[in-house]
Amino acid sequence: MAGPAEIEQGSLQRTFKDLFAGAAGGIAQVLLGQPFDIVKVRLQTSSQYPNALECATRIFKDEGPAAFYKGTLTPLIGIGACVSIQFGAFHWARRRFEASNTASGSLIPGLSYGQYYLSGAFAGVANSVISGPIEHVRIRLQTQPHGAARLYNGPIDCIRKLSAHEGVLKGLYRGEAVTVLREAQAYGVWFLTFEYLMNADAARNGIERKEISSLKVAGYGGLAGEALWLASYPFDVVKSKMQSDGFGKDMRYKGMRDCFAQTYRGEGMRGFWKGIGPTLLRAMPVSAGTFAVVEATMRVLG
Repeated sequence: MAGPAEIEQGSLQRTFKDLFAGAAGGIAQVLLGQPFDIVKVRLQTSSQYPNALECATRIFKDEGPAAFYKGTLTPLIGIGACVSIQFGAFHWARRRFEASNTASGSLIPGLSYGQYYLSGAFAGVANSVISGPIEHVRIRLQTQPHGAARLYNGPIDCIRKLSAHEGVLKGLYRGEAVTVLREAQAYGVWFLTFEYLMNADAARNGIERKEISSLKVAGYGGLAGEALWLASYPFDVVKSKMQSDGFGKDMRYKGMRDCFAQTYRGEGMRGFWKGIGPTLLRAMPVSAGTFAVVEATMRVLG
């Protein structure tokens, strides 16, 4: 029987594997999703585009194809770290629930689906500490004027200028409260949906999880991505509005509640779903690729 030291060492190794697999999935997520993301953010924060196709066409025509990867360096580094944290935190919480269930003598193996949701929500909250400022910088770079009128000369300059306005917390971390709410709901639903589909497939076919084909893993990951955005999109709209808002006398929103209120008064419920089309279009391949890469990496690592 393994002693406490061996158990702790095994748990640490497992966590490092989870983090590495998540980082690999994060890189795939950024490379697949960045062109869709810039269209989503432009639609959320501006009224100059009538639809996603017109937005994408004008970006291509006015700014060139490279514009679809504006601000990519920040998420490429940051989202790799974010997804690494998401999977590391999720599996850490999952193992804690499993240990608690075993200790309490539960007759049901594994986790309840409520516990899967809570594990995902924990991962989202843990992730929000770095995803908030990373996405704020990305949104500023994606929405700034093109050419000589641009406000920031890259992510480092953007971080410096945002922090100079009202300090790190009110400047760089603007919109963090709604980011925490979005991340908890989004990743609670994301992991819950994926685990439900994987468990259902294994039970239905009488196989182990590792025997599920990569194509099915990608498909279930894609469906989980659709569920993530349908469950959390209004929070994302408010976050984008707050993180593209001006400073000082140019500030439009006093805070999260004010942004919700102004959006509802000015645009109704439809205002909370602007840009959902390209977001759902993006979610399927991006989430499919993320889970497929993570699962393949974890199977290789053992």
